[in-house]
Amino acid sequence: MTIKHQLNVDLGERSYPIFIGRNLLDENHLIADYIQGSSAVIVSNTTVAPLYINKVESILTSQGIRFDSVILPDGEEYKTLHAVEQIIDTLIKQRHDRNTTLIALGGGVVGDITGFAAAIYQRGIHFIQVPTTLLSQVDSSVGGKTGVNHPLGKNMIGAFYQPQCVVIDTDTLSTLPDRELSAGMAEVIKYGLIHDAEFFNWLENHIEQLMQRDNDLLNQAILVSCQTKAEVVAIDEKESGIRAILNLGHTFGHAIESVMGYGNWLHGEAVAAGMVMAADLSVKHQWISDEIKQRIIDLLLKAGLPVKPPETMSSQQFMDIMAIDKKVDRGVIKFVLLEKLGKAIISDQYSEDLLQQTLNQC
Repeated sequence: MTIKHQLNVDLGERSYPIFIGRNLLDENHLIADYIQGSSAVIVSNTTVAPLYINKVESILTSQGIRFDSVILPDGEEYKTLHAVEQIIDTLIKQRHDRNTTLIALGGGVVGDITGFAAAIYQRGIHFIQVPTTLLSQVDSSVGGKTGVNHPLGKNMIGAFYQPQCVVIDTDTLSTLPDRELSAGMAEVIKYGLIHDAEFFNWLENHIEQLMQRDNDLLNQAILVSCQTKAEVVAIDEKESGIRAILNLGHTFGHAIESVMGYGNWLHGEAVAAGMVMAADLSVKHQWISDEIKQRIIDLLLKAGLPVKPPETMSSQQFMDIMAIDKKVDRGVIKFVLLEKLGKAIISDQYSEDLLQQTLNQC
């Protein structure tokens, strides 16, 4: 067995393990042990399937598990109800019942779509996350957020639905494009900002090696990120409170994605610019210093990420999209801001004037 790390997301009867290590897709039993019943459907996309689907198929074949596959187009723009229908069509046509397990093999889009299909097919079947991008490994595959986008807003249709397990084979990062690696690093950096100042310092000291894909350092970064998310999710599974701190930069970032068109800005790129905007608003409220904001900008730049929103976006476009964000409460937008490095707060106690200054200046 080649497992390097194993974590547990503690949710009572919905608890599940996260496995992190190299060569995990070469382990015949790791995925198979979490399949309920004797059938499965692998969901992947046109980019990932040619690289890794044969390994998952070999696992299922070796264990005598009947399987079908659904290969979706690759891209955030395809994270739609139509993609969910494609999975449901295969499940029905191939006569898969409630004992079938869906296997999400791909990045965050594949994981979110597959999880949502699992949540609604015959009122719920099991699914397994096999994330192949850094962003999905450290963020979207853990915590049970599933769903699809709507033309008027990101992730507006979905459900909280936990997987049976998460299998993170870090060897899949060797085929990840540089832009996707950078996008995933935005979420890694986020964990240092919201929860762990020492981790942020560690990232500052190792960002060059991480971007050069040092596997041991990437394993460590993924481990710390997953530990943080698992701890937060265990406290607040359905985001009624503290879990919202995981959305640092996301309110601004989702607005960028919506206005620019899904897929034109990668999620991590939009979140990076959004985190700088959140830091700027935090500075304007005198919660953090300009020095900390500059450290955030410097680290994001070293990770190859944008630190400003698109020049073509107006403050009114931001306000229009943010007004329908899931964190709006009684008509008031709640932002995740920084009280200090390593500590985030969820607040509606901000100055509208200062918000407008951030929107106009960033």
